[in-house]
Amino acid sequence: MKRVLRRSTLIFAFTIAFICGMVYFAFQLVMNADDWVDQPYNAHISGSGGLEQAGAILDRNDEVLAQTVDGERVYNESESVRKALLHVVGDNSLNISTAAQSMYRSQLTGYSLIWGLNMPQSLRQSSDLKLTVDAKTCAAAYDALSSYDKKGACVIYNYKTGDVICSVSTKAYDPQAPPEITEENESEYEGVYLDNVLSSSYTPGSIFKIVTAAAAFENIPDIYERTWECSGSEEIGGSDITCVEPHGTVNIEQAMAHSCNIVFAELAVEIGAKKMNETAEKIGLNMSFDVDGVNTIKGHYDVSKANTNQLAWSGVGQYNDEVNPMQMAIICGAIANGGKATNPRLVEGGADSILSAIGINSGKDGREMFNADTAQKLDELMRYTITDYYGDDLFGGLTVCAKTGTGEVGKDKEPNAWMVGYSKDEDCPLAFACVVEDSGFGFTYAGPVVEAAMIQAAKSLGAQAVS
Repeated sequence: MKRVLRRSTLIFAFTIAFICGMVYFAFQLVMNADDWVDQPYNAHISGSGGLEQAGAILDRNDEVLAQTVDGERVYNESESVRKALLHVVGDNSLNISTAAQSMYRSQLTGYSLIWGLNMPQSLRQSSDLKLTVDAKTCAAAYDALSSYDKKGACVIYNYKTGDVICSVSTKAYDPQAPPEITEENESEYEGVYLDNVLSSSYTPGSIFKIVTAAAAFENIPDIYERTWECSGSEEIGGSDITCVEPHGTVNIEQAMAHSCNIVFAELAVEIGAKKMNETAEKIGLNMSFDVDGVNTIKGHYDVSKANTNQLAWSGVGQYNDEVNPMQMAIICGAIANGGKATNPRLVEGGADSILSAIGINSGKDGREMFNADTAQKLDELMRYTITDYYGDDLFGGLTVCAKTGTGEVGKDKEPNAWMVGYSKDEDCPLAFACVVEDSGFGFTYAGPVVEAAMIQAAKSLGAQAVS
């Protein structure tokens, strides 16, 4: 009798567990059906068949970036636009997982939990998707960036609204005529499915001096009263820290404008590993940023185990420092915004609801990266870098604050060329970041890309200052 009772109890428990599991599965299916459809392993649902009836993808000015015509998926008529926005829009494959055609397949295809992909046309809601990017700006950035035949990235976003105006990753291919990647040519297309704006990190070089300067402003009260001597090389921690050239006697503004490694290496050592780590954490260098449901790759800064020479090199953006292009654009936007970051968005109407759902505020109420005083001092420093060193004629009349960088990576490769910054014009509140891999000096390689993209972005926004 007891044995029968135990068996009955066990069967009853399994039955309850099975019913609860089925209820939970049904609940998850109903609540998360769109997410399930959007997964890359569901190619049979939303692969080429799904795109044959997918809605259009438009830029901020309603220019068609992708649409379905007579059952075929076609892309913008400009080859430059198609290649520039490959990683933002996607192609007919599911290989670019962060692209709109992968992330928003359920919306584009009109998927319904009840009807699947077979919902009658009369019952379908609009399946078009409008992005914040400007096709002309992306094409301008792509044409300049691709001329080097290097991997790289260029991003521009409105630090007031969060709209991403330009997001370009190279190398790229034409989604209208995708290549057949084989063992023979796979090295040519290595990393081509990766969006470098969101998913790659790089040695920053001298753009990291923005972070070191922030730490100095908050920890060294007499920073503006000091001067330093640069002879082109100085032993710190048993090994030399070197500059491209001797800078002589410089103050903090001149040190930033002329990118003096000696000054910022000394500052990092004086500030100390603990305070440098704290500044990096506050700015968010070791965290991801959400862009419409896609997390950027994390940057990296940790000098807790660094020796004195390594700490010194970390202050000039070397050692094991790494940053992401979108991350750097957000940081520059925060400086322009008085210290508070604006969360970027690529889909119109898409970012606010996603960010709110995970407890992150967008717009002016975003993450505080700098206090207002530090942001103002960084603004003045980066503005002086343009007026004293690069010249205001670089950006067609825009009032720009910027910093270049040359990130040494070793391994018989040329450095990463960087330029980051923002425009201060009221009708053109744009922050930018550009990196060109395996190239050379930031001003020489990243500078022309930023200039072309920023001038076109300003024109597209109707800015009055740009020529």
